[in-house]
Amino acid sequence: MQLVVARIGRAHGIKGEVTVEVRTDEPELRLGPGAVLGTEPASAGPLTIATGRVHSGRLLLRFEGVHDRGGAEALRNILLIAEVDPEELPEDPDEFYDHQLMDLDVVLADGTEIGRITEITHLPSQDLFIVERPDGSEVMIPFVEEIVTEIDLEEQRAVIDPPPGLIDELIDELEETDLPEASDPSGKGER
Repeated sequence: MQLVVARIGRAHGIKGEVTVEVRTDEPELRLGPGAVLGTEPASAGPLTIATGRVHSGRLLLRFEGVHDRGGAEALRNILLIAEVDPEELPEDPDEFYDHQLMDLDVVLADGTEIGRITEITHLPSQDLFIVERPDGSEVMIPFVEEIVTEIDLEEQRAVIDPPPGLIDELIDELEETDLPEASDPSGKGER
């Protein structure tokens, strides 16, 4: 299985280094010297990492065969792709790869169905699940321990405990659609 692990940014200096936007929780594993990565577009690669270092909190990489600023600048915005065994799990049992979370059912602790994870957005402060609701609309759920209380890969579900206001409208809508039709208390019905 192929996973995007980084996006190449601008050139840094004159010796072929580039900044990278890391898109993996395991950069030391995926972006170390000697790693051979596929690219998107495919015509730009594969690229082999020659060196890597952190400078001012940003990862800098240099690739084999790229020795100057012009060569580095030509790589800008290319996605770096690692080949990963789909059965491989992160070392930390509380971490997950995106492909493991895609298509999980999202439910409340009482089993109320909220929807299905269709996308995961990685933001600087946290990750977000984009959840497609049964009516086709979407809701964003922050992937934080306080809200996503359980990930059960065997049952293919994510259990959430949302704070008030996050999905209250959605829950109200679900309850309204599950209610039986109101009966006429007089028993006379319409004529």
